Amino acid sequence: LELKRMSVSKDYRGQGVSKALCGEVLRFARARGYGAVVLSTSMVQVAAQRLYEGQGFRKVGTFSPSLLGSLLCFQIFHYRCDLPGGT
Repeated sequence: LELKRMSVSKDYRGQGVSKALCGEVLRFARARGYGAVVLSTSMVQVAAQRLYEGQGFRKVGTFSPSLLGSLLCFQIFHYRCDLPGGT
């Protein structure tokens, strides 16, 4: 299962909304037998990286999205959270 474009309004950040949403995605995936949840985030989204790592995701790869990204050393990080009992 891929988690894409999760975003919380600035007015509600720091209140645990992102953590609750991420937890719900993991519960949803487990309940339906998914083996893992994957996502991508950029190197500048440090708070998102901390959130995902705190929820059990691990960084499994990096890439630059374009030639300009490569020149600027801009990277996208791929994360994966394996789910016990999934297929």
